Amino acid sequence: MNFLLLGSGGREHAFAWKITQSPLCSHLFIAPGNAGTAQYGTNVSLSLGDFESIQRFCTENNVGMIVVGPEEPLVKGIADFFESVGIAVIGPSQQGAQLEGSKAFAKQFMQRHNIPTANYREFNASNYQDGVAYLQQHSLPIVIKADGLAAGKGVVICQYAGEAIAEFELMIQQSKFGDASKKVVIEEFLDGIELSVFVLTDGKDYVLLPEAKDYKRVGEGDKGPNTGGMGAVSPVAFADEQFMRKVEEKIIRPTINGLHSENINYKGFIFFGLIKVNNEPFVIEYNCRMGDPETEVVLPRLKNDLAELFKATSEQKLGGMQIDHDPRTTCTIMAVSGGYPGQYEKDKIIEGLANVNDDHCIVFHAGTKAVEGQVLTNGGRVLCVTAYGNDVQEALRRSRTALDKIHFDEMYYRKDIGYEFI
Repeated sequence: MNFLLLGSGGREHAFAWKITQSPLCSHLFIAPGNAGTAQYGTNVSLSLGDFESIQRFCTENNVGMIVVGPEEPLVKGIADFFESVGIAVIGPSQQGAQLEGSKAFAKQFMQRHNIPTANYREFNASNYQDGVAYLQQHSLPIVIKADGLAAGKGVVICQYAGEAIAEFELMIQQSKFGDASKKVVIEEFLDGIELSVFVLTDGKDYVLLPEAKDYKRVGEGDKGPNTGGMGAVSPVAFADEQFMRKVEEKIIRPTINGLHSENINYKGFIFFGLIKVNNEPFVIEYNCRMGDPETEVVLPRLKNDLAELFKATSEQKLGGMQIDHDPRTTCTIMAVSGGYPGQYEKDKIIEGLANVNDDHCIVFHAGTKAVEGQVLTNGGRVLCVTAYGNDVQEALRRSRTALDKIHFDEMYYRKDIGYEFI
């Protein structure tokens, strides 16, 4: 079967690396891809929002399955479009993607199905003053979320009432995130430790993938502004068997059963952003796709044939399938451009990639491009190195050692990924 993989980040490089290990994959196309994905298939220039052009490409190249990396095409209905023309898509319907596309939709869904999450209220321009009053009397800190997609920047934790009201005004009255903040969700702050849990579901059954913990802040010690992710580890030490049993019983199964009972077509990944509070799991957010950089530590631990899992998902035959994973720890560290997550320059020459030839390490490209035989930076998050180890300390050391062999101007990475577990 020919596959088309949509996206251009480290997540998509990890997917390409894994899919092409399968005998079910005849050829892989990646749109638009990066310098790393080109090692595993053919990068093609397609707009992820132009479904008709993607359809023509699939017809001309005998593509049998589309794997969607980022959330935006899913929220815009790409799975529904291709279901109508008979091409399998790994990704939920537009309605299912609202679990990520609308914070209010996700909260209402969790309420209907008794899934543990923070208490909340939702507001818009019509009840703006009610929102201000709510913020003035609410305990602190408090969490303010833009309802729609905001490129990972739409969540703010406020320590003071004045700060919260100012942020609320920016979102609703001044359209800080455009249409995404026309509606705002205000949540109580939950104090605990976070982790990411992933399932692949065919709409009625699911398989549980290895869990991960990612690190969003740009600075060591979790200081500085949020980013798309500076690194991740898997497994997560505090997610023991007892805790994960609670996650399945209280969160995963009610979510899958809720989607099924509401006739929401969902064939793809669900990313559960969780927080552990007094040994109990709560949902912070849903995502309708795999995370980045979590994918870069989850897929290297997955021993199963990923294309086979995708085929079973599309045919609703996941029931009874068993997941086999590598018992070793994986750690990935993201190398970013100087200035990220603020302003940064592109087109810096990346040197030393060929020097990373350790069997314990994999280099995944994120924001890169190939020009005249050279690999150049093409984004804020440029590449990451995933390493295996018997524990976090060993995996972290191997990843850092590999990154020290790579160089581009103003390259920066955190050296303390996984610090809580060392």
